[in-house]
Amino acid sequence: MLSRVAENLYWLARYVERAENTARIVNVNANLLLDLPKGIAPGWKPLVDITGANELFEEHYKDYGERQVMRFLLGDERHPGSIRSALEAARENCRTIRDFVPREAWEQINGLTLYARDGLQKGLTKNGRHSYLRGLITHSQLINGLLDGTMLHDQGFEFLSLGRYIERADMTTRIADVHSASLLPDADEARPYDNIQWVSVLKSLTAYQMYRRSTQIRVQRGPVLGFIFKSPRFPRSLRWCIDHSRICLERLPRNEGCLRVNGRLARALDSAELEGFSQKELHDFIDELQLGIADLHEEIAQTWFPPLVTAAAA
Repeated sequence: MLSRVAENLYWLARYVERAENTARIVNVNANLLLDLPKGIAPGWKPLVDITGANELFEEHYKDYGERQVMRFLLGDERHPGSIRSALEAARENCRTIRDFVPREAWEQINGLTLYARDGLQKGLTKNGRHSYLRGLITHSQLINGLLDGTMLHDQGFEFLSLGRYIERADMTTRIADVHSASLLPDADEARPYDNIQWVSVLKSLTAYQMYRRSTQIRVQRGPVLGFIFKSPRFPRSLRWCIDHSRICLERLPRNEGCLRVNGRLARALDSAELEGFSQKELHDFIDELQLGIADLHEEIAQTWFPPLVTAAAA
């Protein structure tokens, strides 16, 4: 298949996944702040920390207030990771390869992009935020369902799936790192609220109900980390993303380098005793994983995407 098409399918999936994930973490954080006392609540900065865009944020905003963070994450066109920017990029990638994508999926992507743009002012208000974000999440999931259920499962579909799994793996590690380190302070007065913290981690990944069903124990740090990193049955766990990325790679030509990088990630995850990690050990381990995910992306790009072709990617 043409490298240009493969690259656009890959980034189409990454951007739709990014928009959905961002909408979810914003929604969960807003609810979390309602559940915590003012002196314990983490505020809005952790959301920018998750995206890793602090430097860009601080170039344009004076403080990490609610409205500033909301505008930055939902609709700031200067931020390539904002929901609006991500969906505009997804739409552009899809527009250039419409012959490879079912018409119904294109219509949904186009409609979701317009919804994100036209409803932005509603989404920036406290009263309208929840329904706006739920709409973004629901429509993103509808797009993924349409693509899975109606697109030819050929090489193009493997690149689409790869993009989704790489983006999902990256976000899972970011959420775990930032939430576990800074969502709540280490002060003694915060400890009674640890359960709320880890529930919010699970809800940020739509994992709360499946965690309870799978583990049948109360929500606590060690089992939560084990579930979101190592569960082979939960589609947003890092284990699932690595395993299914490997399956996609095995179906593509010239896959040797990518499989080696993927294998290193899998071995690092297998050898980690997450429940015994200190906060620093967890942070260092997640850094290692994030570098591995970035290496896998680079290997995919070097193997299949020609440098002279520029998709709407960041």
